[in-house]
Amino acid sequence: MTEHAHNHPGGHSHGHSHGVAPDADRRWLRAALLLLTAYMAVEVVIGVLARSLALISDAAHMLTDAVSIILALIAMRLAARPARGGYTYGLKRAEILSAQANGITLLLLSAWLGYEAVQRLISPPEVTGGLVLVTALSGIVINLVCTWFLSRANRSSLNIEGAYQHILTDLFGFVATAVSGLIVLTTGFQRADAIATLIVVALMLKAGTGLVRESGRIFMEAAPAGVDPDALGDHLVAEDQVVEIHDLHIWQITSGQPALSAHILVAPGGDCHKVRRRLQALLSTQYGITHATLQVDHVGEEAAAPEVLTLSPGPAPEPSAADHCADAHGPVHRPGPHDH
Repeated sequence: MTEHAHNHPGGHSHGHSHGVAPDADRRWLRAALLLLTAYMAVEVVIGVLARSLALISDAAHMLTDAVSIILALIAMRLAARPARGGYTYGLKRAEILSAQANGITLLLLSAWLGYEAVQRLISPPEVTGGLVLVTALSGIVINLVCTWFLSRANRSSLNIEGAYQHILTDLFGFVATAVSGLIVLTTGFQRADAIATLIVVALMLKAGTGLVRESGRIFMEAAPAGVDPDALGDHLVAEDQVVEIHDLHIWQITSGQPALSAHILVAPGGDCHKVRRRLQALLSTQYGITHATLQVDHVGEEAAAPEVLTLSPGPAPEPSAADHCADAHGPVHRPGPHDH
């Protein structure tokens, strides 16, 4: 028999929340956006006057900060829309698109700034160290406030985490810029400005790579980080009356929303409804997977479909080809040692 329940009586419980509440985090994002935009305009002017690539790179990064927050706000609004039509999950992955766009932006910007910094290492221009130092120190204050704003939001969302990483990287960049300004002011070492830029580039590469990798895992429907599908399958098949588990798939609808589907074969005479409820409780309590769709059948049920299935206690027969899908996919889990 096939079971697929959605919080109906006797079915499995969907006691999870799909993403952040529609208006829970928007005020923090908007406050950070207004502060960043105002300061960015001032920094561009000062960076040009001081001839500081470090300041201009910080301003460029602040521009991507602002864009990342705008994308996050748009994605949150799209993700909050109910599922309808062909989009049976709704538009929840708009948040992952936003996170991936943030990561790619960081990588592209780091490539450009890295090139410019190397050019300035070779031929450093005259930099006004005092102006750079004062501007960078004020930028640290601005970014600390914005970082606090976003830390108050729900960072379990990869979308918001992308915006947070943008601003956090910018904060570290301002610290490096302040140090370079102090060095130029006290020693006259002009290349400190380019070196500070390279530090910012390294931070941007790290943050951008992490965002692209994590969003890519969700788009490729990989198992959530920290969940081993083979170990999970072995755990499920070790439960009483379970003979085999195949077509096991674990993925994420969006960040923080894991889902699972599997075909479960139960020994003849076993209570398939009880097995299903037990497995779903195990998935919820031990793995945090509350969106699980389990197809439960008795061994031999497919082969004996035209006849009346007789349930009787006794040793479980080996599953046959008729118990599997015509085009089986995914590893097969049986009790005892086996290859994955």
